[in-house]
Amino acid sequence: MKLTPIILTAVLFTPFALRAQQPADTTKPAPVSVSVPVDFSGVIYANFQYRGEAGPNKSTNKFDLERAYLTFRMGAGDRASIRITADVFQQATPPNDVFYRGWVIRAKYAYLQYDYLKSAGWNGVVRGGLLHNVVIDHVETFWPRWISQSPIERSGAFSSSDAGISTLLTLPNKFGEFYATIVNGPGYTSRETDRFKDYAARLSITPLSGSDIKILKAFTLTGWTYVGAVGSQFAGGGPGQIGPIGVSMPRTRSGVFVGVRDPRLSAGFDWATRKDARETGLNTVASPRVEIDSTGRLIAGFVTAKPFQLLNSQSTFPLGLVGRWDRFKPNTATAGYINTVIGGLTWDLNKKTALSLEYQEQTPHDGAVIAVAKTYFLHLVANF
Repeated sequence: MKLTPIILTAVLFTPFALRAQQPADTTKPAPVSVSVPVDFSGVIYANFQYRGEAGPNKSTNKFDLERAYLTFRMGAGDRASIRITADVFQQATPPNDVFYRGWVIRAKYAYLQYDYLKSAGWNGVVRGGLLHNVVIDHVETFWPRWISQSPIERSGAFSSSDAGISTLLTLPNKFGEFYATIVNGPGYTSRETDRFKDYAARLSITPLSGSDIKILKAFTLTGWTYVGAVGSQFAGGGPGQIGPIGVSMPRTRSGVFVGVRDPRLSAGFDWATRKDARETGLNTVASPRVEIDSTGRLIAGFVTAKPFQLLNSQSTFPLGLVGRWDRFKPNTATAGYINTVIGGLTWDLNKKTALSLEYQEQTPHDGAVIAVAKTYFLHLVANF
């Protein structure tokens, strides 16, 4: 009986021992390990802000990690690749902030790209997923997004990213690019809310790309258009209503942008127009639905400069100046408009990290409905 455990152990392990003594099968190929490189990068926006306007917000101040973008790029087979950018931001939208007021993660960009055209002059790609909208990221190559949203995005024209498909065609000799999209419309912060799609296109030309003057090489002329639509709030009908409203309402935008871009000097001018519709009434016999269209207009200009580097091309002194002025008129049929003014100093800590100390003011005029905001900022951006 005492030999039983020994015998049982021998019976269980004998097959493994015999297999270990057998010669290895050299006819089978060794498993191949394939690694796909992942390109990871990111950027952090942070600030300290102090409110200066009269009223309940006077002297309000806070440290704010505005957001962080974490970007992953990797190949997905021949001529294909993917990009995923995670947006880490603070939850501040009611009623979500009632449950949790901390930092959350959502997708900003998440798309598959296929390079359908590769040549010495022309290059073309098609993308599908959460992708760049028609013009906002283009303007952000001239204006520092870490200080404030670009004029078009800040005025609420449309989101910087949306779900859909797009194509980007690069012209020969760095002469410019053509970009077109078909997207849902609500933007990357919302699911699709109706059956209508938004169509947009942008053409950017750099006519002086062959110039010997460095600042003029990136001089850019851009025209863009965005033809969108939104569904009625009465699309589904309901008790007491006259019936469902299946027609769309306009949500169109178009504009031009002119800019120059150089590490020493970057400047831009924006002009844009927009048409929006809203509904009044309850879609009943007593209170019929009425569609009211309005046309808005945006004019904006900005400049960032490194004055010491402009005066001396050999200088590396990191002090910079930044200035911007926006005028947004929500409805050209009324007198009201909103002015935005930004002015301050920037300082490059190194090639990837910078600080800015600036004043930002947003003021309504002639009956425009928006709160006055006068804020002093210390901004930080760090790329990695």
